[in-house]
Amino acid sequence: MTHRPGEELRQQRLEKAHQWRQAGVNPYPYRYERTHHTVELQKQYHDLAPGGEVATTVRVAGRIMARRVFGKLAFFTLRDEHGTIQLYLEKQRIQAGMGEAAFEQLKQWTDVGDFLGAEGTIKRTEKGELSVYVQRYELLTKSLLPLPDKWHGLTDVEKRYRQRYVDLIVNPDVRDIFRKRAKLVQLTRRYLDERGFLEMETPVLQPQAGGAEARPFITHHNALDMDLYLRIATELHLKRLVVGGFEKVYELGRIFRNEGVSTRHNPEFTSIEVYQAYADYTDMMQLTEDLITTVTQELLGTLQLTYQGQAIDLTPPWRRVTMVDLVRDKTGWDFYKFDTLEQGQKAAQQCGLINADEHDSLGRLLNALFEEFCEVDLVQPTFVLDFPVEVSPLAKKHRTQPGLVERFELFIAGRELANSFSELTDPIDQRERFEQQAARRAAGDLEAHGVDEDFLTALEYGMPPTGGMGLGIDRWVMLVTDAASIREVIPFPLLKPEHG
Repeated sequence: MTHRPGEELRQQRLEKAHQWRQAGVNPYPYRYERTHHTVELQKQYHDLAPGGEVATTVRVAGRIMARRVFGKLAFFTLRDEHGTIQLYLEKQRIQAGMGEAAFEQLKQWTDVGDFLGAEGTIKRTEKGELSVYVQRYELLTKSLLPLPDKWHGLTDVEKRYRQRYVDLIVNPDVRDIFRKRAKLVQLTRRYLDERGFLEMETPVLQPQAGGAEARPFITHHNALDMDLYLRIATELHLKRLVVGGFEKVYELGRIFRNEGVSTRHNPEFTSIEVYQAYADYTDMMQLTEDLITTVTQELLGTLQLTYQGQAIDLTPPWRRVTMVDLVRDKTGWDFYKFDTLEQGQKAAQQCGLINADEHDSLGRLLNALFEEFCEVDLVQPTFVLDFPVEVSPLAKKHRTQPGLVERFELFIAGRELANSFSELTDPIDQRERFEQQAARRAAGDLEAHGVDEDFLTALEYGMPPTGGMGLGIDRWVMLVTDAASIREVIPFPLLKPEHG
């Protein structure tokens, strides 16, 4: 049999749980009624002088994070979700409240990691530590596995992600990240709700993937005997709702893309998509800027951030620049200058684009040059405008610039955060774009998709002019928490199974 790490300590703790039971104590009781969280006591009695006592009885509960035992006296550090407080444990006082054996049982049968409830009065020690002066205690959960060493914590990155529950226990900064994430999502919903947007729900399981260029996950429905795709975007169903008469809709939820894993990508991630009738991508630019600045200001109290050592100023207005201008300024390659694809490929190679001959249009060359040479420089908030039509199958053609569409991507800290279109509402044009996608798929492009006949039918009933925007929640959380990897801001990222 394989020896389990920490098995000896686990056996010792199992024996302690058995001893509790032998003493008539259930080491896994059902509930505990507390009167205060630790942070409430810290605030309420912050001005209590050293040596001072308050006769009010309080009840707290949490995990034991440290134990110091000195004969007839013990000090435990108790932590709940919001903070810590010291338990002042005196043999005579506990025996008076619970009986002769209570103090020795506490000393011998509790460990760091156990959950404990404690009842007592408030006391600040001579050394200045606010404490609950315990009269009675109750074991709430016996922990069988020891926590990592308190001085080194859980530092193995892979183990931190695999055992996020332990990571959360021993690394307070990690709890703060997920608290901020939850608050950011809450504030985002509130922002949109207050402006008349309705949150809708669209299918996760879809008979045809669409709404983005991405390789989907495939599953099978047994009762219907049909293959289905996990959604790669919420776009096409939200736009169906706009066709049906809803003028301002959004969905905040999980998206699934069968792609590589990196510091910026997780196959399962969270995004929000927003659609507004009678608007275009310029309206979406204003909405995106205002949403991010309003929520970030409320979350952090500032728009001045530091991300991985780079100072970032979110104060509006943000820079707006076309992709054509960025590529021209960085490389000298001018989208409007070339008459043929061959000319563009040759010029792109001279700019340093190694695989220029793999791109089958000037528009795709423009996009490749932007991704290769320009993205990394976009540290301060920048709206990059007007993308090639070839990489934007769901956006309206630009009203003045041939070969381009009305689309922007927002870049902050060198990475894309949001994507937006003046949505394509012409069903004939949309069919042509879908057919081009289908041809690419037939040629082996696994990120291209086919013709969605039902969506085209919806467009033929008529969709009003519409602006749409998608925003990556995970990358936004990375920005406001200074997280280097997307795995730091996803509670349970996808990982390969451990060997053995």
